[in-house]
Amino acid sequence: MSATVEFTGVSKWFGDVVAVSDVTFSLGAGVTALLGPNGAGKSTILRMLAGLTRPSQGEVRVSGVDPARDPGASARIGLAPQQEGLFDFQSAREFVQTAAALHRLAEPAAVASDALRRVGMDPDDTRRLRTYSKGMRQRVKLAQAIVHSPEVIVLDEPLNGLDPRGRGELIALFRRLAAEGRTVIVSSHVLEEVERIGSEIVVIARGRLAAQGDFRAIRALMDERPRRFRLRADDIRSLTARLISEHLCTGIDITADDTALLETDDVATLRAAIARAASTSQTVMRELIPLDDDLESVFRYVVDER
Repeated sequence: MSATVEFTGVSKWFGDVVAVSDVTFSLGAGVTALLGPNGAGKSTILRMLAGLTRPSQGEVRVSGVDPARDPGASARIGLAPQQEGLFDFQSAREFVQTAAALHRLAEPAAVASDALRRVGMDPDDTRRLRTYSKGMRQRVKLAQAIVHSPEVIVLDEPLNGLDPRGRGELIALFRRLAAEGRTVIVSSHVLEEVERIGSEIVVIARGRLAAQGDFRAIRALMDERPRRFRLRADDIRSLTARLISEHLCTGIDITADDTALLETDDVATLRAAIARAASTSQTVMRELIPLDDDLESVFRYVVDER
């Protein structure tokens, strides 16, 4: 599949601060998650991709053209930035219609209504945007990003502020857009969201490309090292003693009267056996929360391996 987005040796610095350093990758049609903790350089990469800023070094190409230099590139790119930039005095349809008019679409009112319906909004809602919740505003930003049917759709933290149902609906929309042959790039710092969005990822850590490819492969690498959990139970000492006797943990640290941190190299066995262990210990287990299923942990592993 031909690449629609290409970064070649791209660096970006602001004075003495290097935000992005020698990044090279290419993307084709489909959904790709751009991952990184806050300050990793994700937003700078997205700004260069959208043509809002030029690289200090290297080349960025979208469908073969430089988005910062070719005015026609804006027709190929749809951007929903992380920052709030809505005109609060407008309705949702007025705002998206304005975007359609700026793209010189033939029927801005009709395509604005269609875009709002695609993101699950009512185009006939006349309320001002200032009255909208964070999740509703996210949907409106997405509608203006897709109103002109771009080839490349750039979404910076688009799921912030949405409830679980809303997140599921938009993730399904991302997949439908990709199935139409579009390149959908979604930045996120929440690993759980990435698992639902898709498998293809670009990992940025400290401004550098740390990994690219199938998310499952990176998770598989991570699963080869001990995993950590926080366990809460009414009688934490009795339960952890049982876990040790059954060789379910490689390490245990009791941090409070009802809390312990566990390490295990066999997650599946621990999860399958811990309820029985709690019952045998005659204690009530309150929670078992994985501590390694966050993006920071993935990054630490990827960066350490490099």
